[in-house]
Amino acid sequence: MKKPKTLLLIAIALCAAASFFTGGINPYYYDILITIGINIILAVSLNLVTGYTGQFSLGHAGFMAVGAYSSAWMTLTFGFVLGTSLPATGGVYLIALFGGGLAAAAAGLLVGVPSLRLRGDYLAIVTLGFSEIIKGVIQNAEPLGAQRGLGGMVQHTNFFWTYAVVALAIYGILTLVHSTYGSGFLAVRDDEIAAEAMGINTTKYKVLAFVIGAFLAGVAGGLYAHFKQFIHPEGFNFLKSVDIVVMVILGGMGSTAGVCLAAVILTILPEFLRTVSDYTWLPGPVRDLAENRMILYSLLLIILMLTRPQGLFGKMAFIRGKKS
Repeated sequence: MKKPKTLLLIAIALCAAASFFTGGINPYYYDILITIGINIILAVSLNLVTGYTGQFSLGHAGFMAVGAYSSAWMTLTFGFVLGTSLPATGGVYLIALFGGGLAAAAAGLLVGVPSLRLRGDYLAIVTLGFSEIIKGVIQNAEPLGAQRGLGGMVQHTNFFWTYAVVALAIYGILTLVHSTYGSGFLAVRDDEIAAEAMGINTTKYKVLAFVIGAFLAGVAGGLYAHFKQFIHPEGFNFLKSVDIVVMVILGGMGSTAGVCLAAVILTILPEFLRTVSDYTWLPGPVRDLAENRMILYSLLLIILMLTRPQGLFGKMAFIRGKKS
């Protein structure tokens, strides 16, 4: 256990060192870099629910929305307004991130307890409905900006905070699933009926996976809110949940390294396609197709799934040194 802790400390130290060199980065590329980190957290958190526990969820954007709005409301109410801040801004910001994560975890518990006795498609529909309920509540909540959106947050999310949370999320998930207690998540995924026959409380493990996944999604939402400085309910719609699900499936369910790689690829790819139409050496039809970049993006996703149906990393997820 000492080695993973050492690697975590090294990763956080590298994040701190690298943050000193991000000042000169083009704002466009810096935005992509932070978005990659946030998407990695979202993908890793959903991978615990879908990849390691085998529960198909379409409501992860709802948990992200809870964390984003909760943390933004806390900083605007108790610490931050445009142009001013409390002396201990870092401490207040951290409390807001943690508070947003706790609010999302409470939402995960709220949806998990009554619904996780369901399985498969039924569970996916319930989580989708929950996400839409969250979006509807926010759209009608005046303290949260309602349809206007919520802005005015100070931009405290930076490279260090984002990737330090990435390192902590990856460490936490891997430590959990590699532990003796974490074997329960894998047992639920592999054969829920057999796990129940062995005396495993499958509902408890499914609820716990939802709560932990929701907490991390809430923290990611807090990072997002304090980087973009403006959030709107439409930013946490059904398509956002689908994006996160695609990252998990494309990376290989149950492979933490795979979903991290998929998060990087699926964040960079749409932005790369944005520039393809400017390449004058390309044939005209290709440039015309590239202008409709989401069509080309969807086509590339189809090709990737046809060529790698098991995901980018497939069966290369290792549990206790053995292939899962």
